[in-house]
Amino acid sequence: MVLRRRPEKSDDDRSDSNAVQKLEDRLDALDRRLDNIDSMVTAVAERVMSRPLILSVTCPHCGKGMEIALIGTEKPTR
Repeated sequence: MVLRRRPEKSDDDRSDSNAVQKLEDRLDALDRRLDNIDSMVTAVAERVMSRPLILSVTCPHCGKGMEIALIGTEKPTR
């Protein structure tokens, strides 16, 4: 095992430390957002499995409307 004394932090090191902290904060925010998206997708999937779900979508290119019906027969087990 090698123990080394940390040198005194210069202004550049402090700014690097702040940049790392900001990056960690942004990654935490992204993680929370992905968790929220996962929760929403799970809720939709559970609803689809318990009863029919119909999505009405309009094509952004041609403007034609379409309906997508999703039907599940049983609830998934955990």
